[in-house]
Amino acid sequence: MSENGTLIKVDKLTKHFPITRGIIIQREVGAVQAVDKVSFEIRKGETLGLVGESGCGKSTTGRTILQLYRPTSGKVYYGDADLTELKGEELRRMRRNMQMIFQDPYASLNPRLTVGNIVSEPLEVHSIGNARERRERVQELLRLVGLSPHMINRYPHEFSGGQRQRIGVARALALQPEFIVCDEPISALDVSIQAQVVNLLEELQETFGLTYLFIAHDLSMVRHISDRTAVMYLGKVVELATRNELYTHPLHPYTQALLSAVPIPDPSKEGKRQRIILEGDVPSPANPPKGCRFHPRCPLAIDICREVEPEWREVAPDHWVACHLV
Repeated sequence: MSENGTLIKVDKLTKHFPITRGIIIQREVGAVQAVDKVSFEIRKGETLGLVGESGCGKSTTGRTILQLYRPTSGKVYYGDADLTELKGEELRRMRRNMQMIFQDPYASLNPRLTVGNIVSEPLEVHSIGNARERRERVQELLRLVGLSPHMINRYPHEFSGGQRQRIGVARALALQPEFIVCDEPISALDVSIQAQVVNLLEELQETFGLTYLFIAHDLSMVRHISDRTAVMYLGKVVELATRNELYTHPLHPYTQALLSAVPIPDPSKEGKRQRIILEGDVPSPANPPKGCRFHPRCPLAIDICREVEPEWREVAPDHWVACHLV
């Protein structure tokens, strides 16, 4: 870990997926620019929220940080180690410190394995303990996430969505990681269950000193759980600030539009406030616009926005933004 408490440092991280044509001889005709020159830091023990609309590259960012997708360019540092340079056994050893809770609790658990096998799999992969010790560790993990240890021999189809997500959390905790990417862990769950899973994640963070990258759509939930929040649009992070600063003083026009869509539970305030309705659709990541990527939909865009890409800069202490107008 670096001196200023940074656990993860992402430096100009880029991930492009090639578009190919042809059946026998495939040739590359373009690329989907899912993540483009993204830079931020995640401090030890904090939760960094990552928000944005569907398809903006949030999940790809999380997976590329963990090296589940290898980046096209850029660097990811875990403490002093550059993850993009690690391969094979070195990367496998480093993976003990980093885990992921996946979005869909129905697709991320193998239906052919029992809960005991699912949760103990990371322990087996890293050769930790014997069969009896692994079984005891699995029972302890199930207790930790609020499930009965007697459920160890059941299969995923015997559980509800909320229980399955708890199994996913138990699996992520099996190797005692420091850093967990939570990839929309509550979006597939009922609203009544979402709060339970978020409270569980907060309790576990307090108990084990975990660091989270929390990817989500729900801005009010992100405000509740995160210490700092990053806003993403079409493969770029456009604003990053502490939770209260971002929600009270949003500087980027896209952040302002997003926050104007969050309902306020006070009819008198809700009636008075101004909604910002964005015109048009999100451009294709395979053919992003020149200059600022938000300019085709931005109500404030000027000529420079259409030609020059805005610089990612710190405009106030711990408040970063990429906009010519700020």
